[in-house]
Amino acid sequence: MKFRLNGRAVEVSAHPMKRLLDVLREECGLTGTKEGCGEGECGACTVLLDGEPVNSCLIPFAQVNGSRIVTIEGLSAQRTLQEAFVTEGGAQCGICTPGMILAAAALPKAASLDQIRTGLAGNLCRCTGYEGIYRAVKKAQRISR
Repeated sequence: MKFRLNGRAVEVSAHPMKRLLDVLREECGLTGTKEGCGEGECGACTVLLDGEPVNSCLIPFAQVNGSRIVTIEGLSAQRTLQEAFVTEGGAQCGICTPGMILAAAALPKAASLDQIRTGLAGNLCRCTGYEGIYRAVKKAQRISR
């Protein structure tokens, strides 16, 4: 399959029904994408597929041909959101953090608190209580303006 991964054109050979999550971790060596539930319920495996957050554990590799995929490694140049997660207590154990950050990256630039809550609703966190995550997203938005 040919696709763009974190801004680079790539070609990866893998079984078309292999999960995108497994292709990213095993074939591409990008281990920042985490597996939580493996059922599309927790959001730990969230990546951006053509700009939209998706659960990579539910996406067959065949569906990414010609697409653009961004993983947490692909956001390395956009440090503001990651730093806000650290300073505002939005990251604790780290399992949900990459998925949360990618879901937050897909939000509108001036998202309201309700939009943030809705946009992150598919990502579960068992550590933070979410308030630190919401603060981090709002802080990153203020800094980016």
